[in-house]
Amino acid sequence: MKIVVTLLLLPMALLGQKFTVDQSKVTFFSDAALEDIYAENTKTASLYNLDTQDIVFSIPIKEFAFDKGLMKEHFNEKYLESEKFPKSVFQGKIENFDPAKAGIQNVMARGKLTIHGVTKEVTVPGTIERLGDRLSIKSKFVVKLEDYNVERPKLLWQKIAEEVEVSVDLQYKPVK
Repeated sequence: MKIVVTLLLLPMALLGQKFTVDQSKVTFFSDAALEDIYAENTKTASLYNLDTQDIVFSIPIKEFAFDKGLMKEHFNEKYLESEKFPKSVFQGKIENFDPAKAGIQNVMARGKLTIHGVTKEVTVPGTIERLGDRLSIKSKFVVKLEDYNVERPKLLWQKIAEEVEVSVDLQYKPVK
């Protein structure tokens, strides 16, 4: 009986809570004619408020890891200019999430995405899964480089795609 009561009260316990990232993985993939580019970042910071459905996350650009050191150097110095624009930020709201429901739920995130000093209104699909007192938020979407003033050098246009696929996997724990 105690287990049943605990399970019934869990959704109520989640309401009004704030969550912070416990583990993160943000990747991007560029499928270009001559060379694919993949990078991974596990240093994303994020807060999610269940009451307001507000979410914010910040990705330190220099923390993207590449297979090749030269790719990382070019990425930071020539394309994203990480000294000038050290992070990418999303600030918005989650729509269509019901904390009382168990399982994976399809949601939308609407808000402002800032990359390379340019801020755009975006709507991206994703999922949220409640795992006990924790949450898992995942999303996959496409970013057009020209939308954020990221220039592709004319000589390297075959190595850098016009669009990159971004995947976000954030594991949250309650803020105590």
